[in-house]
Amino acid sequence: MTRTLFGTDGMRGVANVEPMTGETVMRLGMAIAARLKQPGRHTRIAIGKDTRLSGYMFESALAAGIVSMGADVWLTGPLPTPGIAFITSSMRCDAGVVISASHNPFADNGIKVFARDGYKLPDTVEAEIEALMRSPELDGQRAAPGDVGYNRRLEDARGRYVVFCKSTFPATATLDGLRVVVDGAHGAAYRVAPAVFEELGAKVIAIHTNPNGKNINARAGALYPEAMCEAVRVHDAHLGVALDGDGDRCVLCDEHGNVIDGDALMALCATRMITAGTLARNTLVATVMSNIGLERAIKAHGGTVVRTQVGDRYVVEEMRREGYNFGGEQSGHLVFLDHATTGDGIVAALRVLAIMQAEQKPLSELAKVMTRMPQVLVNLQVERKVPLDQLPAVMKAITDVEQKLAGDGRVLVRYSGTESKARVMIEGSDETLIKAWADEIAAVLATSTKA
Repeated sequence: MTRTLFGTDGMRGVANVEPMTGETVMRLGMAIAARLKQPGRHTRIAIGKDTRLSGYMFESALAAGIVSMGADVWLTGPLPTPGIAFITSSMRCDAGVVISASHNPFADNGIKVFARDGYKLPDTVEAEIEALMRSPELDGQRAAPGDVGYNRRLEDARGRYVVFCKSTFPATATLDGLRVVVDGAHGAAYRVAPAVFEELGAKVIAIHTNPNGKNINARAGALYPEAMCEAVRVHDAHLGVALDGDGDRCVLCDEHGNVIDGDALMALCATRMITAGTLARNTLVATVMSNIGLERAIKAHGGTVVRTQVGDRYVVEEMRREGYNFGGEQSGHLVFLDHATTGDGIVAALRVLAIMQAEQKPLSELAKVMTRMPQVLVNLQVERKVPLDQLPAVMKAITDVEQKLAGDGRVLVRYSGTESKARVMIEGSDETLIKAWADEIAAVLATSTKA
C-alpha cells in the first residue's frame, strides 16, 4: 500500500479544499478510530490543535468521525504538537491527533497522528488508514446508537504539559536573573511557552502571543526570527526563543541577536552529552540537510553523526531502531528521547539554558563549538514532482556542480514532503560560487518540471 494523503509530516493542504475538507477529515477520524482501537478496552483518542481558524472545523469533523465509531474524544484545545504526544502517552489514550500545518500560512491546515506510545505513526500504518478511508467496509463498522462515543474537554491539558516541560530542566537549577524573549508565532505555544520560562524564574518578554486565527506564523516565529533578534537587543536579553506554529521546533538567538539554528544547537548539546557520557553510542542523528560543520564538531569530540532523509519522523525512527537518544534537524526540530517522543521547541530551549546556567557562559560563546561551512538553500515552486532520475538535464547540472566542488562540499536536491516545492542545497568553501551554482540548478529544475 502507498500513501497519497499523508506526506512526511502527516496530511496537509489548503483548508476547505480537498483533501483538507470537513467531509474527508471526518472519514479520517473514522479510520483512525477503527485502525487504532485496542481489543478488550474502550477506545479514547486525544485531539489537539494550533490556533488556525480552520482548526474549529477540523476539530469538530475529527471528533464526529471518531465518536461515530464508538470511541471517546478528549479535546485539549490549542497545545503544541509535543504536548499532545505527551498527553496521549501519559493518559493512556489509544491515539493522539494534531490539527496543524506547523510553519505553513494560516490558510493551510493538516493532520498528524500519534500512536498510543506518543510516537508518530510509521508510514505503513498511515497507508493502512488511507486504505480504510476508501474502503466501504469502514461504514459497516459504525457504532450502534447506544455505543456512540462522547466528547470531553481536558481542562488541565495545558497545565499538565507545562509541568512536563519544567521536569526536563535540572531540579537544582533556576532561570533567576535571566531575561528571555519568547516568540510564540501566534501559534499553539502562545500561552504555555511564556509560562514555562516564567515559572522557572526567567523574566520573559513575550512577542507574537496574540493569535486571531489568521496571524499564525505571519512574519513571526522560527521562520521569521528577525523580530525575536530585535527584541533581544532592545531588552538586553540573554536569549531569544522563536517557536513555530505548532511548537515542535525552535530557533534561538544569542545575547547579541545572532540566530543560532538547529545544527549549532545539536552541536552544543551533543558535545556536552558526549563529555557527560549520556549520548547513546556517542552518536547524533541528523538529516541530509545538516551542515558538514556539525559532523566535524561531533567528530572532534569523539562522536559520530548518522544521517537520515529529511523529516523529524525519520530521525526518530532511526533513533529508536538503533538505540540512539538524541537527534534533530537544521530547521530546529530537536528530539531528546530521554525526555520526549518527538521534537519539542520548549524542551530544546530548556536544554540549552541548562548548559548556559551550568557553565555560566553566554550563548554566543557556547555556539562557537561548531564552525559552519558556507551553505546555500534555494526553494522553488514546482508544478510537478517528477523523480529527479527522470530529468536528465537536472542530473547533468548536479553532476557538473559536483565536479566543480571536487570533493570540497556537496549538492543535495530534493522535493519537499509537505509543499509543492523543490529544494536545492549546496555546501562549499566559496559562498558566492555555490549560490550561483544553486541558482543554475534551480533554473534547470524549474524548466524541467513544468506541466
